[in-house]
Amino acid sequence: MSNEQRENLDAILRQSAFPAVSDVNEQRRQLRELLSAQPLPADVTVTAAVLGGVPTAEVTVDGIEPRHTVLYFHGGVYVLGDAFLAAELASQVARRTSAKVISVDYRLAPEHPYPAAVDDALAAYRALLDNGTDPSDIAFAGESAGGGLAVATLVNARDHGLPLPAAAFVMSPYADLTLAGITMETKRKADPLLSPEALQPRVTDYVSGNDAALGLISPIFADLSGLSPLIIQAGTHEVLLDDATRLARQAALADVEVTLEIVPGVPHVFQAYHPILDEAAAALDRAGRFLSAHLA
Repeated sequence: MSNEQRENLDAILRQSAFPAVSDVNEQRRQLRELLSAQPLPADVTVTAAVLGGVPTAEVTVDGIEPRHTVLYFHGGVYVLGDAFLAAELASQVARRTSAKVISVDYRLAPEHPYPAAVDDALAAYRALLDNGTDPSDIAFAGESAGGGLAVATLVNARDHGLPLPAAAFVMSPYADLTLAGITMETKRKADPLLSPEALQPRVTDYVSGNDAALGLISPIFADLSGLSPLIIQAGTHEVLLDDATRLARQAALADVEVTLEIVPGVPHVFQAYHPILDEAAAALDRAGRFLSAHLA
């Protein structure tokens, strides 16, 4: 990966940084505009569906016969984004795992605060099992809030006595909504996208009076014992870096198989920039091999 690639990406992202304003609808509009400007590859098909009463977007890639299923959770700090806007990154996971990806369109705060997202994620996974999909043929994946939600769903499924999926891939997980990570301050200048000031109003929207340290809100504080193997990736230029490192540490202390990859000089959910960042495609390749090794 060249310094020029990283510098160009940083400059682009600083022009579209997550704004520290309180208007959710304006933030949603800006994100939709940004992501919609990136067309899907011609070989990717996205189909609206429903799983367990929860809307989903089913993502398939032409020429790939799906042998597995990836349940995907989009990012957006629990208030932004949707399953369809995440389809391009989700399709990259599909390519590397010979899978159909089901992107979960979980309900968003502030209209639907916690536990709506957690309930929807578990309902979708439970329906996948009820429909006859073997858990050994399922992996979870998610970015940012979706990475945190993927881990929370593992915890929730375990606590409900459900069999767990084969593995999970989390990108730049938003795993501590108390915003206590040390990199909230130490990486403030390096992060071109996020800041504690931008995150705090959205925490309030989602938590809605609950304790932000609850395990299903901030899985860094959950009992992680017995969870599926995890691969966690993050960049050094993000305020959420400490969320990833502490989540990996907590998983390891709970005897979970965990692979932590920290990529220098790259931003939050750097994998999304694979067309212009060599290390992003390489990281996706490694995650694909990890998931494929654990899937049936």
